[in-house]
Amino acid sequence: MNSRRRIGNQDTVLVIGTGLSGVGAVHLLHQRLARVIVLEQNAEMTREAVLAKLDEADRSYPEVIIGELPEEIKNALTLVVPSPAVPMDTPLMNELRERGLTIWSEIELAYSEEKGTVLAITGTNGKTTTTTLVGEIMKAWCKDRSRLEQESGDKETSGGKPYETLVVGNIGFSYAGVAGKTHERSVSVGEISSFQLEGIEAFHPAVSAILNITPDHLNRHYTMENYSAIKERIAMNQTKEDVCVLNYEDEELRRFGQEECSAKVKFFSSRRRLEDGYYLEEDVIYRAEEGQATALLNVHEMHLVGVCNAENVMAAIAITEAAGVPMERILQVVRDFPPVEHRIEFVRTVDGVDYYNDSKATNPDAAIQGIRAMSKPTILIGGGYDKKNAYDEWIEAFDGKVKELVLIGQTREAIAACARAHGFQNITFCDTFEECLTHCKEAAAPGDAVLLSPACASWGMFPNYEVRGKDFKRFVNEL
Repeated sequence: MNSRRRIGNQDTVLVIGTGLSGVGAVHLLHQRLARVIVLEQNAEMTREAVLAKLDEADRSYPEVIIGELPEEIKNALTLVVPSPAVPMDTPLMNELRERGLTIWSEIELAYSEEKGTVLAITGTNGKTTTTTLVGEIMKAWCKDRSRLEQESGDKETSGGKPYETLVVGNIGFSYAGVAGKTHERSVSVGEISSFQLEGIEAFHPAVSAILNITPDHLNRHYTMENYSAIKERIAMNQTKEDVCVLNYEDEELRRFGQEECSAKVKFFSSRRRLEDGYYLEEDVIYRAEEGQATALLNVHEMHLVGVCNAENVMAAIAITEAAGVPMERILQVVRDFPPVEHRIEFVRTVDGVDYYNDSKATNPDAAIQGIRAMSKPTILIGGGYDKKNAYDEWIEAFDGKVKELVLIGQTREAIAACARAHGFQNITFCDTFEECLTHCKEAAAPGDAVLLSPACASWGMFPNYEVRGKDFKRFVNEL
């Protein structure tokens, strides 16, 4: 396991990009008094526009470079923190690496300041739901612990700080932006992407989880072997004192858990009984230990729907139980937990038609889960940015539920060709999102469902899947 390196005024740090992670990185580096160089590679941006993205207190601190990085700056650098959107094999990144520079993701930079406990979740699909649910369980437990301590008057070891949970990472909250606030009684719950895991070194969660590994981002990671290895880095610094939660039904994760993982492994399964772990059987989630199973809850007690969400819930239960939360408290939060926005999210019923927003289904495997959750004849909206994924399994999962496939975006021709090859012919092309939604409204009959579950990223038509989902919901709510 690697020891943590602290950043200070002896460092000159290059931050590439001013998205959420870049803004957080600048904030942390400002606190640590490092020299900060912000590189914006878009030559059309201005220095003023870059600074406007930063927190107001940080705007006078960094040096800003637009376009090319001068040689004298390269020679002065001690650390590089690229945006997750920057591939690690660009000419600039290759050059900086060849110079012997340390390259950290924003997650690793934040972890260098972490003082509390870390729970980290990755996987191709289900990360946001699982991370949000784990965060809500930990917040409830921290609140309980603080209240009990206050009632007992036992504050001698607290230093005046309450138990606290921070939900961070790829879920939309910069880890680096809040890492300086962590303390011995805080818990950081992180949704960690493969892009962020490429740049870790000492990152060491007490509990990690890999929910699944299915084809995605192969335009960046190239092979499934490489993609899997990057996901598995989340546990690379863990020991037998730590816990790694894995999906038993994912063959690669089963192999990893049985042969390579250095942490204590807790499996969950949606298809079979486990001797040790968590499993789903006839709509009931069980916890098993040495062959003795205890029923925890029926999935119909939850607001979440679909087998994919049962898997997310089992993972969240395993993570939070490993973190010390009593099972009674875990299940209470699970029962009250609402669906996450943009993930098989029911919007409303209009003229007998149910509308669902699954905009976060940005790859075929995630979209398969959306289809499986439908119980009515469904008009399916698909298509978007091309990440070089295959669509065969998604089309096969239609299973008679999809009555019409409405396609938009860069991938519509490829998806249509795949659908026809599998015998599905009722396909409509639309040039704009508004045209698509209008068509769905006109084509849907009472008793149908309209499902936005694109199986593709939103780029090219939308800045992100959130905007795509919000546009869908706005249209539905205006009907």
